[in-house]
Amino acid sequence: MSIVTLTSLLFSIGLFGVLTRRDLIAVLASVEIMLGAANIQLIAFAAARGEYGSGQSLALIVLVIAAAEAAVGLALLVALARRSGRTQVEELMEVEG
Repeated sequence: MSIVTLTSLLFSIGLFGVLTRRDLIAVLASVEIMLGAANIQLIAFAAARGEYGSGQSLALIVLVIAAAEAAVGLALLVALARRSGRTQVEELMEVEG
């Protein structure tokens, strides 16, 4: 199995999870799978060109952004769960007040 096929499969699984899951934690996990697939693809393309340093540095930047996204997303999720007691996407889309 080639790297492109593997990363396409991983990205598709993540996209399917984002589009079908109703729980916010599962949606955040699916986004992380998609970012991981993008990282693998960046490193593979850089390795194919023989430029290991540039691919790894781009992957490191994406990894830092993914960690920040996960931290902010989980902080918002905890705040919403404490405030309303709900973590389902449909329940949070309702306007209150």
